[in-house]
Amino acid sequence: MLNQGNILDVLSALRAATADRHAELDSRTPLAAAAPDLRAYRDHLRLLEAWLTPLQAWLDSYPDGPRQQLPPRDYLAQLRIDLADPSLQALPAAVPLAAQAAWPAQASAAYRWGVSYVIEGSQLGGAVLYKRLAASLAPHPLGYLGGQGSPGPRWQQFLAALRADVVTPAQIEQACQGARQAFDSLIGLLNRAA
Repeated sequence: MLNQGNILDVLSALRAATADRHAELDSRTPLAAAAPDLRAYRDHLRLLEAWLTPLQAWLDSYPDGPRQQLPPRDYLAQLRIDLADPSLQALPAAVPLAAQAAWPAQASAAYRWGVSYVIEGSQLGGAVLYKRLAASLAPHPLGYLGGQGSPGPRWQQFLAALRADVVTPAQIEQACQGARQAFDSLIGLLNRAA
């Protein structure tokens, strides 16, 4: 059994491994503008859709790791409901985003935990964005950002499972690699969209 200090190392390592990438995304996504509008929200959703579509399919193809430990949640379904909202359909057409490279077929469960850390963590950021933007972007419901309810309980469940499954130094490094790749993939899409 790991002591509390070792357990915290998993989360600390992931945070340290991705801090710069996280800060870059926070300052560059379409919703990072001082006063984002519905077009920025649409562009944000399209960026996430291009990122999550192959990623979710890849993660769902494994029976172990994060998909085994957490109840399924289809983030893409809510995202696509938001994209279909009439207020976004009235906007000028957007430039299509390029497809992503394939995810590694032989990735370990620890690597997938790292990737899932980025996906699940993004839901916490979404809740913050929802509070900031709900009034200014109304009447759009911003379902992707706020429609799942508070992400706090799921995040705590995720962290407990992560800490139980990713315990050795090698696993922690693999999780950090997965998290960095998840951020790099999203940053790459953002670069191509710009």
